[in-house]
Amino acid sequence: MNGTQLPFLRTKIPGPISQQWIDRLALRECPAITARRARRAMILGAAKDDPIVWHSAVGANVKDVDGNIFIDLTSGFGVAGVGHRAKKTVQAAQDQMDVLVHAMGDAYADPQRILLLEKLSELTGMDRSILGSSGSDAVEAALKTARLFSGKDKVLSFGNAYHGLSLGVLPTTDYKSKMFRGPFQNQLATHVTHHPFGAPLPATLKEFGAIIVEPIQGRGGIQLPPANWLASLIDLARKDGAVVIFDEIYTGFGRTGTMFGFQDPSLNGRIPDLLCLGKGMAGGFPISACIGRAEVMDAWGASKGEAIHTQTFLGNPVGCSMSLATISQIERQLPEIISKGKYLRKKLQQAGFSVRGKGMMIGVEMDNTLAASRYLLQNGFIVLPAGTNAEVLALTPPFVISAEQMDLFVAVLKKFEQSKKAAKEDL
Repeated sequence: MNGTQLPFLRTKIPGPISQQWIDRLALRECPAITARRARRAMILGAAKDDPIVWHSAVGANVKDVDGNIFIDLTSGFGVAGVGHRAKKTVQAAQDQMDVLVHAMGDAYADPQRILLLEKLSELTGMDRSILGSSGSDAVEAALKTARLFSGKDKVLSFGNAYHGLSLGVLPTTDYKSKMFRGPFQNQLATHVTHHPFGAPLPATLKEFGAIIVEPIQGRGGIQLPPANWLASLIDLARKDGAVVIFDEIYTGFGRTGTMFGFQDPSLNGRIPDLLCLGKGMAGGFPISACIGRAEVMDAWGASKGEAIHTQTFLGNPVGCSMSLATISQIERQLPEIISKGKYLRKKLQQAGFSVRGKGMMIGVEMDNTLAASRYLLQNGFIVLPAGTNAEVLALTPPFVISAEQMDLFVAVLKKFEQSKKAAKEDL
């Protein structure tokens, strides 16, 4: 497996060894985590099929425990932008582990952490960062920062937004709110207002301390706002003294064709006050960042020896080293991301599909994405539905995916549509 292979299937999907592993998983993992069939009476209300179990991955390819080879159109939830097991990223991890695996968060730094903070500042034009381990960490840091700077409790989020599921950020998440927020509603803070994404903005934002928005909604269905909407949002927030937070956990690090979504030419140089980053930041290591302007970040004040926002693994040396190596690769890949994104969108449109998105963040509009996902998996492609009603296939492939791999994906997807049409005609 070299990362550019076409699918090679040795068994039915899922294969027997994957099913054996899933049986074991079913006994030990909370049933709400991994979707699987109800293979035992003790597990209720599960998925139609068991998932595959991954064994290894490289480039755009994933091999399961049965030896089947797939093409990953998700980059593992958008993480492996530079490709699974990218050589330079892996080498950076191995080199760092020979020197220092763990430092001490807020107590003692190491050079890799400092180098990463400097690199993030260089890339964004912002000044100071708080590092974390997940996207939710970055969003929580941003919300706290905005509160300290503005002195206001209220937060404006947007309809269909997804900002994470930890208890601190869950109030800002509107995507499938009944599913994600419903069971915990009585434990959630009530300071967050949701405004329809892309709708005309309120006349004033003076009551809000923070405005949090995704430049392109990811899990919400690869939704782009109308032209000039983000620019107007920033202008209005600045006028009314609200802190603008861009959640670029998904869109950051080259995914949309610019290093970050806020750098799109449509914003004409406008930047948010705070920026949340994660996913593709380190090619597979769990690390995130909230970065912002010095004026805003300095609202925290200086540490007096006991940081009021920190965690054990803040600035882990291995993660920082992997981030530096990954970012270096993405900087070189930006022209390729633009050209490959255009290529894939064109191929899909030529095949008769309606598409949305930018760069290598593409949504294929369909009315049967769950069935399409199963069909594609059974034919060697890993994809995920997105949107409140699963109305699109979300394509966020590794930037190293080949034209041949993309061509075959489009052909298989078109075959699925044709088979669905033929089945309707038979009825």
